[in-house]
Amino acid sequence: MARRNKLLVPEARQGLDQLKDQLSKSNNPNETKFEVAREQGIPLNKGYNGDLTSKEAGKVGGNMGGKMVRELVKMAQKQMNDQQKK
Repeated sequence: MARRNKLLVPEARQGLDQLKDQLSKSNNPNETKFEVAREQGIPLNKGYNGDLTSKEAGKVGGNMGGKMVRELVKMAQKQMNDQQKK
C-alpha cells in the first residue's frame, strides 16, 4: 500500500520507521500495521481496504501513532532535561 502522507522532512522517514519497528517489535515497518490489525481483530488486507469502517481504520493507525507520539514526547523531554543540566 502506498504512503500518501507527506513528511515535512522527508529525510525523517527512516528514523520514524525505525521508531515504529522499535515500538512494535517488528522487523519490517510495512508489516507493522498488519500486525497491529491482527492484534485488534481487524480484517486489514494488502491492497484495497475500503470496506473497513472509520473506527476500525482508526484503531490501527491510532494505536501505532499514539505510541510513536508518546515516545517522541519522552525523547524530547529527556533531551530538554539533559540540556538544562549542562
